[in-house]
Amino acid sequence: MPVVRALLELADVGPQDLVYDLGSGDGRIPITAAHEFGARGVGIEIDPALVTQAQAKAREAGVEDKVEFRLGNMYDADVRSATVVTLFLNPGPNLKLREKLRSDLRPGSRVVSYVWDMGGWKPAETRRVDEHR
Repeated sequence: MPVVRALLELADVGPQDLVYDLGSGDGRIPITAAHEFGARGVGIEIDPALVTQAQAKAREAGVEDKVEFRLGNMYDADVRSATVVTLFLNPGPNLKLREKLRSDLRPGSRVVSYVWDMGGWKPAETRRVDEHR
């Protein structure tokens, strides 16, 4: 959870943001964005069991009206409305998503990646949380 908070802080997430988490797993990033930062969130996940788990966790956190979890392939997701995209992936998917993000996101949107870079994209900032970058 400290890494999740650091990702959201690094992106300067606030109530005006729509945070997309590609490969959202159990939903902790969109849920935290809504619960602690006042943002809205969308998680895209290919595993139906994880979508169900994330929806349950959103209800438990009281943010089911601020987050949505969609069953789908992150490479096909429509991210044009996102102001922030978080990636808790590995190098292959990051690089595969790079051109999609470049073409689909509006100017000023932020992309934050855990550990792995985006190839030739230079990060505006990096942050360490314990041994994590």
